[in-house]
Amino acid sequence: MRAALLQLTSSDDPSENLETLRAMLRRAASDGAQIALTPEVSNCVSMDRAHQAEVLRSEAEDTVLAGLRDEAARLGLWVLAGSLALRSEPPETRFVNRSLLIDAAGGIVARYDKMHMFDVQVDQTETYRESSGYAPGSRAVVADTPFGRLGLTICYDLRFAYLYRALAQAGAQVLCVPSAFSPGTGPAHWEVLLRARAIETGCYVLAPAQTGTHAARSGRQRLTYGHSLAVAPWGAVIADAGTAPGVTMLDLDLAEVDKVRAKIPSLRHDRTFEGP
Repeated sequence: MRAALLQLTSSDDPSENLETLRAMLRRAASDGAQIALTPEVSNCVSMDRAHQAEVLRSEAEDTVLAGLRDEAARLGLWVLAGSLALRSEPPETRFVNRSLLIDAAGGIVARYDKMHMFDVQVDQTETYRESSGYAPGSRAVVADTPFGRLGLTICYDLRFAYLYRALAQAGAQVLCVPSAFSPGTGPAHWEVLLRARAIETGCYVLAPAQTGTHAARSGRQRLTYGHSLAVAPWGAVIADAGTAPGVTMLDLDLAEVDKVRAKIPSLRHDRTFEGP
């Protein structure tokens, strides 16, 4: 499985972000990628709900998704749109944070709506209330590709280990964690949590990330941590994109998943218990 992790500094202008994505997908395809993964909110990074209401569209009308599907078909490339911020279907008035898996013919083969909302106060200056703008999903998703079975998650989901265990027990070999991770928590938690999820499940973990300072036409600018990572099933970091936007290529040997799980078959060792 030859994969490409796209690391972006998306702005709050979807059309601008689409052009960046197109160029990166073409580079990934030219380097032999079979699948390319984009970060969370690839279409629009914005802290301004009014601006989001102005520029975001439904899945059927989103121009970034349409462009990604077109590019996937043109390049013969699978694409995981790590997530797109989209309008929900009525009567829900909040947006949805949705990951979409696109096949090499441009078709959508899986959707996952982020379940865990980032409602935190990291410090006096960095506060997030994701649930005020986004409706949480309620269904875990695994998806088959010609290269292996993927488990779909998004960013803050990373802190909820039971989700990843469920995905692995449902057959996931690769766990996808597209993110726009906070620079306040990233240095302490990002790599540790990704490695933990790999070790606990015996899966590869692929985590394309947003990075840097995100240009905003309205509202305050957002900062993200970067460091798109790939982690092998035994827990070793096999790629770290640093903090610059770009494309990181890597080759995965999915036979390693079976080897690691044979050594430590903990996915088969669950026990029911009472309490606490």
